[in-house]
Amino acid sequence: MANDFFIDSDKLSEGALAKKHRLEQDPSSRTNHMEYMPGMEQIDSNVKDRVLEQMRSYDPSAYTARDVMRALRAERVGIEEFKALLSPAAAPFLEQMARRAKTETGKHFGNTVYIFTPLYIANYCENYCIYCGFNCYNDIRRKKLNYEEIEKEMKVIADSGIEEILMLTGESRGQSPVEYIGEACKIARKYFRNIGLEIYPVNSEDYRYLHECGADYITVFQETYDTDKYETLHLMGHKRVWPYRFEAQERALMGGMRGVGFSALLGLSDFRKDALATALHVYYLQRKYPHAEFSLSCPRLRPIVNNEKINPQDVHEKELCQILCAYRIFLPYVGIVVSSRESREFRNGIVKIAATKVSAGVSTGIGDHEEKYTGKQEGDAGDEQFEIADSRSFDQMYGEIEGEGLQPVCNDYVYV
Repeated sequence: MANDFFIDSDKLSEGALAKKHRLEQDPSSRTNHMEYMPGMEQIDSNVKDRVLEQMRSYDPSAYTARDVMRALRAERVGIEEFKALLSPAAAPFLEQMARRAKTETGKHFGNTVYIFTPLYIANYCENYCIYCGFNCYNDIRRKKLNYEEIEKEMKVIADSGIEEILMLTGESRGQSPVEYIGEACKIARKYFRNIGLEIYPVNSEDYRYLHECGADYITVFQETYDTDKYETLHLMGHKRVWPYRFEAQERALMGGMRGVGFSALLGLSDFRKDALATALHVYYLQRKYPHAEFSLSCPRLRPIVNNEKINPQDVHEKELCQILCAYRIFLPYVGIVVSSRESREFRNGIVKIAATKVSAGVSTGIGDHEEKYTGKQEGDAGDEQFEIADSRSFDQMYGEIEGEGLQPVCNDYVYV
């Protein structure tokens, strides 16, 4: 993509500015968001259709207090019971849900809480997603770390005690090709025991290559499972193709990845339906690939560069807690990640109930870990994707988890 897509709309070329305007104002100027683009692998899977069928038929208002009580009494919670636990009727039962969720978490995870940190290595993007700080039309400082800078950032992070890293890029194949990400994985293997990726979706052979380079798992945000709403939010780029994004986790498992993570960005559409679809995406794939590790996260919209007026559509902490408890009760073996998008107080509480993994020492900028970890600054960092709410360091997070009577864990994999 031409460089003029990475600068402020006031400085865009006349043609690029005209295209941006057409994309915003004229839906007919956009490509079909349900059609694969050339080069996109299509797989034979019925998971997508099953998830969409359940989501589209779900009416949260149809459930009653009796349905919720029946779900909480059930020894094994199925899809119908899960729907009841996500419904508005379950709100008065949040305390009972939390007790059940805490019991399930203790059964399968004990009192452990895993700690990791994200590392953004590039923020170039070729997509036009109207809610994202990295979108190609946004006026931000763009940066891509070279291999020397990547290793420097990783050493700073590893020296803090962190053993798991999640590497992220903006969604630009041109600026962050698969080979570049693969080399970053090879460097990461020198410093970390567990390596995750949150990058643009790729084909199964690309995932196989990245796994061979050292990646253990991938995470993909579907953003919203509402295909109609998705079309209005993703106006340009490969990310616009909804089904290709949906099938990313399955392609990653086909490519040999050990684990996969799932998420909707709560607040973009009906959060109850998105929560249902996210969990069912896991549920159906878990039965198809029982050997794999699965994790869920449920981020809410956060303020971003040049857009402080994001409406999260009434997803408050009580609603978020309800979703997390419902996730744990329905999917007792699945890891649940709560990121630094949420407040210190909320995260301190939810790790005692349902969450099993948290981030620490977080920066969503590019190349600024040395400054944040040591106070030393060299060069210009790239802008952040969004504002975080919890800025605790690894040491602070570790100490506070221990203070809650829980066991912080940096890694539980032994390589032989």
